[in-house]
Amino acid sequence: MNHYSEHLLAWYDRHHRDLPWRTGPLEKMRGVRPDPYHVWLSEIMLQQTTVQAVKAYYEKFLARWPRVEDLAAAPSDDVMAAWAGLGYYARARNLKKCAETVAAEHGGIFPDTLDGLKALPGIGDYTAAAVAAIAFDRPEAVVDGNVERVVTRLFTIETPLPAAKPEIRAFTAKLTPDERPGDFAQAMMDLGATLCTPKRPACALCPLNGNCRALAEDDPERFPLKLPKKQRPVRRGAAFVAETPDGRVLLRTRPGTGLLGGMAEPPTTGWTARLDGETESSAAPFAANWTDAGEITHIFTHFELRLTVWHAITPERAIEGGRWETALGEKALPSVMKKAIAKAIPDAFKRSSHDR
Repeated sequence: MNHYSEHLLAWYDRHHRDLPWRTGPLEKMRGVRPDPYHVWLSEIMLQQTTVQAVKAYYEKFLARWPRVEDLAAAPSDDVMAAWAGLGYYARARNLKKCAETVAAEHGGIFPDTLDGLKALPGIGDYTAAAVAAIAFDRPEAVVDGNVERVVTRLFTIETPLPAAKPEIRAFTAKLTPDERPGDFAQAMMDLGATLCTPKRPACALCPLNGNCRALAEDDPERFPLKLPKKQRPVRRGAAFVAETPDGRVLLRTRPGTGLLGGMAEPPTTGWTARLDGETESSAAPFAANWTDAGEITHIFTHFELRLTVWHAITPERAIEGGRWETALGEKALPSVMKKAIAKAIPDAFKRSSHDR
């Protein structure tokens, strides 16, 4: 074990975060092993999302589907609905596919090697390394945003991100010990999340402050270096929120692939990350007394979407691919579509199926 990992693990034993998916050092001393299903589920949820946001979703998923076989057998619509609000919905589709593969082809047991994990749907380099290290104590280099920040500061890596990623991974691999690699990976994450923060890092409390080049020779806040962000393009479209006099709302399901794939929405025009959709009421799915309810804005990773929201109260009618729904809070609606509906019907998500 190198001196970096020795100091960091000693700190982790005393100061680790208590997270619902984590098996802590004391539990491990009592012989409790991390559950690969728990580790995998949390790692998929944590991609592009904060720990605080994930906790409630993780606990809800685990209560509803306590084993990977349960998740595999669940209706896809139920999984998408439970995921709604976490964003990056391709993760939810891959989550379901991966659970099905583990249940059907691996007897409900996750592979315990990096290559075996990478062969599963939706598991890339990072997630495979994290599950291999944390669940199976494989000495794999686990690099997330927190680890990138710690390593670039420790070794004053001047290459900007994302070009610096191979260099960061190489340093992380050298630091990762054969003993307790899973705890080391989590310790690096905790260090970045709690002490080695983007702004005003608590260097005086850091267990690695005696080995940090940025602290000794430079300014830790300068790292990691990043290229200037490109300005997000703005895309436009329209959403058509139709409701019946008794409060049912017209929804449809988006295509299974692509942005927000498999999620529910009120009918919208054909906007994409690269193209604008129509914004006028003339693009409505049927003729009605459409009124302009205003505009909503939603920020995706690579673009900003502005939707003109049109609202109509209309008798229920048959719409190809559409369905009239109540209890919208239980539906697989992404945040942007909840915004659109709430813009037209402010109390839409306070209604239950008994309010009709």
